[in-house]
Amino acid sequence: MRYAVLGTGVVGRTLGTKLVELGHEVTLGSRSADNPAALEWVRAAGGGAAAGTFAEAAAAGEVVVNAVGGRVALPALEAAGARHLDGKVLIDVSNPLAFEDGLVRLSPVESDSVGEQIQRAFPAARVVKTLNTVNCEVMVEPSLVPGEHQLFVCGDDAGAKEQVTGLLGEFGWPARRVLDLGGITASRAMEMYLPLWLTLMGRFGHAHFNLELRSGQ
Repeated sequence: MRYAVLGTGVVGRTLGTKLVELGHEVTLGSRSADNPAALEWVRAAGGGAAAGTFAEAAAAGEVVVNAVGGRVALPALEAAGARHLDGKVLIDVSNPLAFEDGLVRLSPVESDSVGEQIQRAFPAARVVKTLNTVNCEVMVEPSLVPGEHQLFVCGDDAGAKEQVTGLLGEFGWPARRVLDLGGITASRAMEMYLPLWLTLMGRFGHAHFNLELRSGQ
């Protein structure tokens, strides 16, 4: 497959590297084609890796991964261009996080989510929210956390969720551990988990943890 990964931060580079290792072609997208972090990533990732603008990456990818921060997701995707997103699976791994006055802030929160904002802004894209509830290293190497811990997916397109679940399987997440939470409105709950995740990271002193859910039914 050809993937566009939008974002040159640690999340985007980690996901891009894993996808290249799995044999996929990846274009890492940023605001400028000569982004130093993107060019360094290409040199390190080797064959199958390329860099370009948001628009160039989205045009090249059969699947688009939004790995920029949640608060700048819409501008980045607008730069990518709706024509390059229409009909494609768009995986949103972002969280609407900012640190203001030393405190964690989420915006939007409760009555909206980044996942929903993306789906509204690009109605022809097939948006799936996933991976935002774990550290980027755990995203691509779930064995860093022992046990049958879970990931979540949500979105309005059942076929898109099935395709994304297949990709998660390539990352090492078996389908039985991927919980479908329903439509894209479930992004609200997934994004609101972040303050608890940050609190747990402070408690544990590291980011290699996750939730293992058990039901009595």
